[in-house]
Amino acid sequence: MSRVANNPVELPSGVEFSIADNTVTIKGSKGQMQHNMHPLVGVSQDGNQLKMERHDDSKSANALAGTTRALLQNIVTGVSVGFERKLTIIGVGYRAQVQGKVLDLTLGFSHPVKFQIPEGITIETPSQTEIVIKGIDKQQVGQVAADIRAYRPPEPYKGKGVRYADEHVVRKEAKKT
Repeated sequence: MSRVANNPVELPSGVEFSIADNTVTIKGSKGQMQHNMHPLVGVSQDGNQLKMERHDDSKSANALAGTTRALLQNIVTGVSVGFERKLTIIGVGYRAQVQGKVLDLTLGFSHPVKFQIPEGITIETPSQTEIVIKGIDKQQVGQVAADIRAYRPPEPYKGKGVRYADEHVVRKEAKKT
């Protein structure tokens, strides 16, 4: 079996697991998420651990077992702790502000950018140049962060733009005459 799938998924206290018709439902303090299981992979609960089972010895079942284990681990982490992604805005006059379910971005365009905050995501702006994206779905949190960053990615000469808080932008040297 896949090395990843051999590791069980630990269920912390306060997290409930149920399975019905190949649909896994995991409930925690932050919310509830579901995952549709592939027919080649099964899951069993042993105390406070979830273990992956392959239904045959094919290469695809082996790969799907590892993928399913990683997805279930992300769901357990999301419903118990949650995920967050931080963005930093660098540039004179660049700023962000949350107004209800809309993130208002001023990024040097002739008009302000209005980003509709999707359901299940919360966005906070501790300062005008910081954005904190929180949610229980790791994929959705990362996609929202990537969508916001795509409005004005950091440029290589001055470093202006929207970047992840832990991102390092390689700067280029200006043209010499």
